[in-house]
Amino acid sequence: MRTALLAILLLFSLTSCQQSTTTDNEGNTEQAVNKNEPNDKEIVCFVYHRFGDNRYPSTNISLQDFEAHLQYLKEKDYQVLSFSEAVKYLKSEVETQKTAVITIDDGYKSFFKNCLPMLKKYGFPSTLFINTKTVGGGDYMSWEEIKIAMGDNVEIGNHTHSHDYFLNLPETSRYETFEEDIMLSQQLIQENTGFTPEVLAYPYGELDPKMKAIVQKIGFAGAAAQNSGVIYSGTDLMQCPRFPMSEAYADINKFTSKAMMRALKIKNVSPDSFIVPKDDSKPQLSITVNSKGLQLDRLQCFIQRAECQINKSVSENGEAVITLSPASDIDIRRRTLYTITVPDTTGTWRWFSHLFINPEIR
Repeated sequence: MRTALLAILLLFSLTSCQQSTTTDNEGNTEQAVNKNEPNDKEIVCFVYHRFGDNRYPSTNISLQDFEAHLQYLKEKDYQVLSFSEAVKYLKSEVETQKTAVITIDDGYKSFFKNCLPMLKKYGFPSTLFINTKTVGGGDYMSWEEIKIAMGDNVEIGNHTHSHDYFLNLPETSRYETFEEDIMLSQQLIQENTGFTPEVLAYPYGELDPKMKAIVQKIGFAGAAAQNSGVIYSGTDLMQCPRFPMSEAYADINKFTSKAMMRALKIKNVSPDSFIVPKDDSKPQLSITVNSKGLQLDRLQCFIQRAECQINKSVSENGEAVITLSPASDIDIRRRTLYTITVPDTTGTWRWFSHLFINPEIR
């Protein structure tokens, strides 16, 4: 079935179909298909790092939890695609389906040993973003293991060569270094596997507008960040959100809530950059949405390690401007996630998040 889908994807481009929601026998709201409405495909993308490696709980997931995720996707009949396939699907005219993407960052050996056999068991593809400097060293997969994984339906993505904190570099050298690092990684992957990656993941999910422009200029089909959310037709494909899956978020109930999440569709966001404005310890985030179909009175906001203050205004035409601000300084953290969730009139929750990065914090 997946092979047929990929063949169809090659024939269509640039419009989409709509998803609505249904409720299963257990009362869970799920994505459903409305084939008559265009441009409303949505994709939930998950990011994992380590599997069954208890030494690193912040980036690890137990094998029991991971298999529960896969079993859920199988039982609920999700279409599971690689990251590049998902980008093609998003642009296509094929019928809308519940769609998920499994991505893995860094290329640790625990992926090859513990994750890959489970993916093969369930018949799911995945995308593995590798940083080429560490291939074959320490806890990382070798080129031979990477090639074996590619034969088992694993797409290889670029995670740069050095996996550096590029935002720590001065702007005078940042962008040249970033581009050279990506191109070196592309070269090494091609030389060692015969494959040239079509997708990239930013190290630590950190980027600025010029870095994003470089990724687009090189010609990547899509790029993954680490702010959480749902990919949809209005998503900037050079900055796709992913839901993190580690021990803190891996409980099956938490996973299913993310799998069933819908996108909060944004008309405008300010600031559009992830970088904290200089000398601003309490940066505001403002988004503009169409309030039609949303229960704005039930809107929730979350700011990591700070109370979230909300201001909402709705114009006569239904355009809502929502501004979030922290009640206390966030300048003690390098990365701070702002998240908005709001139910629509069907009771389905919609999600948007924005990552603020302060490169001054090392």
